[in-house]
This record gives sequence, structure tokens and C-alpha cells, in this order.
Amino acid sequence: MNDQMTREPARDPQNLERLLIIRQWAGDVEGMVALFEPDAIVDSGEGPFTIGHDAIRALYVDGIAKGRKFAKGKQSPAVINGDIALTSTQLPDGSVTAEVARRQSDGTWLWIIDRYSVM
Repeated sequence: MNDQMTREPARDPQNLERLLIIRQWAGDVEGMVALFEPDAIVDSGEGPFTIGHDAIRALYVDGIAKGRKFAKGKQSPAVINGDIALTSTQLPDGSVTAEVARRQSDGTWLWIIDRYSVM
């Protein structure tokens, strides 16, 4: 996998999950972090919220070191209202993720909230 493929920006909020999985499987932590706004919040369900790039980076470094791999699931169509989008995926284990993305000034999308499991 080349760097250009793994570092493409999300031009649609639906692309964020796909890009996150590709980058995680490639071990590209910086590419994963780049899919989030600088002050984004991640709720991994394992303790307090993870807030900001530094903490998100540490979360993903730890996950990759432990051999965790995100599973591809069935993504629901994004619900978009202006510059905000809600994305959601049902994972193979039946859990459901929910994320909020914001359109950036260049037209790309970044997550501002990522919740690993809502069910």
C-alpha cells in the first residue's frame, strides 16, 4: 500500500471509517490521528474519554501494540446536516459505532466525536 493511498483525505464522511481501518491495518498511527480534528473526543468504552490528538495517538499506539484490528462492518448512510455528519456502523459482533464528523474549509471531513459502541 502506498503512502498516497493511505493518506488520501476523506472527501465524504462515509470515507472516514474505511480510511481508519486501512491505516490501522497498515500500522499508520499518524494517518489515523489525521482523520480527527485536533480537539476531537474518542469514547472507546474503556475508561475516560480520549481528548485531542496526543491522547488519540496514544490510544492507537497502544491498540496496535496489543494487536487489535478494527473489523469492517455494515456502514449506514451518513446523515448530513450542513457541515455536520453522523456516521454509524454495525460491526460483525453486533455492536454499533457512532461518529460525528465536520466538513473542513477545504471540503474534506474529519471526525470530532467517535464512540466505539452505542449498544
